[in-house]
This record gives sequence, structure tokens and C-alpha cells, in this order.
Amino acid sequence: MQFVSTRGGSPVSLDAALVNGIADDGGLYVPIELPSFATADFDGAGTIPEVAAVLLRPFFTDSALRDDMAQILAETFSFPILSTPLPTNDGHAALLELYHGPTAAFKDVGAGFLAACLSRLEGDEAAPLTILVATSGDTGGAVAAAFNERPGMRVVVLFPEGRVSARQAHQLTCWSDNVLSLSVQGAFDDCQALVKFALADPVLSSKYRFSSANSINIGRLLPQSTYYANASLRHYDSTGRKPGFVIPTGNLGNALACIMAREMGLPIGPIVLATNANRTIPDYFETLQWLPRASVQTLASAMDVGDPSNMERLRSMLGDAEVLRDCLGVTSVDDTQIEAEIKRDFAEFGFATCPHTATAIHTWRQFDTELRAETDWILVATAHPAKFETIVEPLIGVAVPLPKELAEILSRPSHSVAINADLDALAVAMAEHFG
Repeated sequence: MQFVSTRGGSPVSLDAALVNGIADDGGLYVPIELPSFATADFDGAGTIPEVAAVLLRPFFTDSALRDDMAQILAETFSFPILSTPLPTNDGHAALLELYHGPTAAFKDVGAGFLAACLSRLEGDEAAPLTILVATSGDTGGAVAAAFNERPGMRVVVLFPEGRVSARQAHQLTCWSDNVLSLSVQGAFDDCQALVKFALADPVLSSKYRFSSANSINIGRLLPQSTYYANASLRHYDSTGRKPGFVIPTGNLGNALACIMAREMGLPIGPIVLATNANRTIPDYFETLQWLPRASVQTLASAMDVGDPSNMERLRSMLGDAEVLRDCLGVTSVDDTQIEAEIKRDFAEFGFATCPHTATAIHTWRQFDTELRAETDWILVATAHPAKFETIVEPLIGVAVPLPKELAEILSRPSHSVAINADLDALAVAMAEHFG
């Protein structure tokens, strides 16, 4: 299978798309054509790695990683992904719990998969590959953990100072010497712009051999599609109904992974995007004008994105707003609604939810009775509430127990370097750390 930039140009192989991260023209790689599946193609695939092996096989047919896929998938899915029914009499709803990995967030799946792939393709200690990653909270920690101490791999994490939770910040800054953590004076969009500028800079790219681990890298989206495939297949097999999904979204990568799974023929019903007060996507659907803007800070910090990169990929694959709003729903949930939802979830369900997961549950609650009755819904839980204890605990009145993986990370010493949001400052910080 070959991939092409959203902005045109010559096709490249999957391996090249994985290593490059972003196309030379600044576009994002998309498959020239998605494979098509029937549900019967997954007969006998009873686990996520087995479903992933079927779903990803067409993508890796010509890849140097083809014979390593079983081991790569075993590494990627080394932790459980649970679907937990919610105790409600108002239709069927379940939480897809994506936060049981090493950094307690859904990003662990894509980051682990990408690390397993790139370390096999490019793990040259004499000429290390440098992974650039901008993060609004969870991505950087997952990527740093996945690439930590891997031979021939270096990571530069850029995060907006003061705009992530304390525990998120610790997860971004507690790794070995092959990880450089940079606290950027600005918003997530400034961090993301710096990554794109660096990837496009010929001098820096030649010196450091850059790649990206944001969801701009197609290697993040492919494994994420597999947990949507698995969840939809399990539900369809047991009920005969295609589930709908409500997905908290910021940079649009996780949601696009679900959309791709549906486009490939998986039994997925409606898809609804839950955004926070950053309304770039909802406004696009309403006005038909794509108007990125500076992000605003919210309680759901990992979704604080004013210029979602994957919209370029989504528009290239499906079409502009006139098409998109016919096949996707989108809502915006503000901080007041997030706080009320966290309180209500704990009172009704008996467990805490993170601010991002709360946007999905609140969105589901706003569906009319008919929509909840006619469709079974899977609501995506993206992060463990213990990562946001300063928000969640005052609302529910009790402490949220730390998962052991998060407790181990928080026990490590941390260190970061503060920089301005410009390319020169990034270059200086990298030269001082890596030489």
C-alpha cells in the first residue's frame, strides 16, 4: 500500500510515511485507497491483537515490518482495553476504557505501536532518529514512555507551560537522557507549529533526522483504528447492532481513527465528536468556513486545540464541511458542563471520570430519547481521572486512587527546559542537550 500527501506529490511506502512523519510539502500522509472488509473477515479474531493483525495486514504487505507484526502488536496491546456498560435504563451505553496503559491515557496505544515500528526501522545508535512531539497533555508522556531508553531513538517533547495538569507535566519530564522535555511559552498550537517548522527546516532535519509522533503521523492512527474495530465487532457479534461512538477530540486523531475504521467497513454506526470550548470544528460544521484560531484553556486540557491538524487529513479523505456534517455529529461542552458531568457521573455510576471523558458522557446525555433508544452507544474514556486530581477530587469529595503505573512515573525525578516559542530557541535547546 502506498501513501500520498494531502497536498499532492508522489506516493511513498508505509515505511517512508512512518519515518518521515510529515510529507516534504508539509502535508499529512493518507493512504491512496483504504482497504475494505466484511465482518466475516474477522471470524476467529477474538482479541484486539488478532483483530489488529487482520485490519493492518493490507497496510503492511510491502513493509519491512511485515514479519514483525505479531511481536509489534503484542508489545502495543500489553494492557487491557475494557468496555464497561454504564448502569442506565435510558438505552445502552458503555465506556471504552482506553486508559489502562503505562501513562494512563489512550495515547499509549498509538505511541507504543509507533515506537515498536520506528525502533525496528531506524534504531541506529550511530545516527539516532529524533522524534518531535507537541503535546496538549497526554501525547508527550505516552511518546516519552514508549521511546524511553530505546537504542537509536531520541525524543523532544514540547508542551505549553502552565496549561497541563501537574501530574501531566511530571509525566512529560521524568525520563532518561534520550528524552528532552521543553516547556514552551505559549499554547499547544505554538508547540505544534514549532514541530512543523522544525520538520520543514533542512538544516535541523539533516542534523537530527527528525520524525514525528503526533497524530500527524499515520503510524498513530492505524493502531487506534484497531480498538474501534474490535469494540464494534464484539458489540455487533453479541447484539446484531452497529454501535455509535462519542469521542472526545482535540487534534482529531483519535476520532479520525474511528472514522477510518468505519470507512473500511467495520460495523460502526453514528460517530459524534465531543469538543470542549475550543469550537473550531463545531463552528466549521455550522458556518462551512474553516477558521482556526488561538486555543483557549479549559479543564479538558488535552483537547485545547484551536487548529486541529487532522482536519486537513479528514477533508482530504472524505470532503469538506458539507460532506462531513452529513456523516459526523459534533458538540461543544464548556467547563461548567464538564464540572457538572463529573459530579453527576460519580453520583450515578459510582466512579470518577476525567474532564475529557466527561465531555463524551455529557454529549450522550444530550441526545434525545429516540436517538438513545435506536442506537447503542460506546463512549470513549480517554484518560484516568487520577491525572486530573486537582479538578476531579474537589468535585466528587474523595481522593482518586492512583493506578500503579502512574504512581511509578510520579516517583521519578523530573526536569525540563523553558524556551520561547521560536525555532532558534528550539535549536539551541537541542544542541545543548544532544550536542
